[in-house]
Amino acid sequence: MTETALTALSATELVRLYRARALSPVAVTRAVLNRIESQNPRINAFVVVDAKGALAAAAESEARWGHGEPLGLLDGVPVSVKDLLAQRGLPTRRGSKTTSAEGPSDEDAPAVARLREHGAVLLGKTTTSEFGLKGMGDSPLSGVTRNPWHLEHTPGGSSAGAVAAVAAGFGPLAVGTDGGGSIRVPSSFSGVVGLKPTFGVVSQSPPQIVGVPPHVGPIAHNVEDAALLLSVLSAPDPRDPFRAPLTRFDYRDLGPRSLEGVSIGYSKTLGFAEVTDEVAALFERAVGIFRSLGAAVEPRDPGFSRPAAIVQTLFWGRAALTVHKLSPEQRAQLDPAILASAQQGERLSALDYLQAEAQRIELAERMVRYHRRFDLLLTPTTAGVAPKHDAPDALAQLGQRAPFAGAFSLTRQPAISVPIGLSAGGLPIGIQIIGRHFEDARVLAAARAFEASPEMLEFRARATALRS
Repeated sequence: MTETALTALSATELVRLYRARALSPVAVTRAVLNRIESQNPRINAFVVVDAKGALAAAAESEARWGHGEPLGLLDGVPVSVKDLLAQRGLPTRRGSKTTSAEGPSDEDAPAVARLREHGAVLLGKTTTSEFGLKGMGDSPLSGVTRNPWHLEHTPGGSSAGAVAAVAAGFGPLAVGTDGGGSIRVPSSFSGVVGLKPTFGVVSQSPPQIVGVPPHVGPIAHNVEDAALLLSVLSAPDPRDPFRAPLTRFDYRDLGPRSLEGVSIGYSKTLGFAEVTDEVAALFERAVGIFRSLGAAVEPRDPGFSRPAAIVQTLFWGRAALTVHKLSPEQRAQLDPAILASAQQGERLSALDYLQAEAQRIELAERMVRYHRRFDLLLTPTTAGVAPKHDAPDALAQLGQRAPFAGAFSLTRQPAISVPIGLSAGGLPIGIQIIGRHFEDARVLAAARAFEASPEMLEFRARATALRS
């Protein structure tokens, strides 16, 4: 099998081939590392690659498979980790020059600990906007990360490197974080699957509950792999006092691929967004596919107004808290957009912040009422395609093109982005599927049924050919 073919295999396929002793974890890891070495300089998905550690882990995995004793669900599968999460032995820079390159982390974040427990091959840390506080794919530390589909466009952010890595074939899986769309929006822009689980399903340490808290979640080429990765990540960690009391964390058995009996509401605009004609047409086609799969589908807005002001207030507050201990010299090193957000946060009163929290809770309650009628809600993931990263108004463009994600970060529900097609210019477009709290399995099952439809199988085949 060629290196290109090896790097195109899904995590599920890799595990199956390892089990049959038809494929070597070392060969796969070398192929992925070679692809990173040859192509990452133009994409810039990684802030650090741990080739030595990855090859050592792959050799240990190969020995385990040789004895028929795999360590877990991801034994030998290459995975990357967003550089907001601690990984033992590597520094956690968080996209910022204000952090130290000297001291490597002495313990793994919960998500990374779960990966090690299951034998995953950790490739390194992927790029993020500074402190994960901007929706673009650039930072003062690592520079610009580019969209593998079209290098002049952003992959989105803040999980820029994570989605770019999966899209470029730098390993089939990545772990990202999503506080206001930071998994879903770049996944849509970059043609991959990205899931924001229900808050608390994946443990975090230190715990994150201030502002619009980031959810740790999987990024993959397909829904089956996303479910596999969530099955690993969702095992609880006692370090997180806000973890969900899960009794089941295996999402691999997603049930039948029919959606008979599933009630789905959909909204092309949520009542306030403006979408491009291309997004509208692909979204309507996708809704028709859900209907053809047996679901009861009808148009219905949840009935809330644009939540951007709530997101912005809570985001500003989080930015202010994130940088408030930095010295004047360190603040001068910050991304100007991050510094401006922090300064806005410093001007907020306690009442401003608490009013935004109250509005967030009202929005969550509204969605609870919506889900009394509908099992799922469909929206576009974005209102348009990824902007060019060097456009003077790129950040403003991104805000205009990503009006759908923030609301469901505020409500802390599970939401997944799945590719539905390409624009005339060859840029990916996605659909967002939102479910009730802790019904992540239902969201994944619906996404898999959609992805397995004949229309989407045909699209995925074309997209894979284009990407390779």
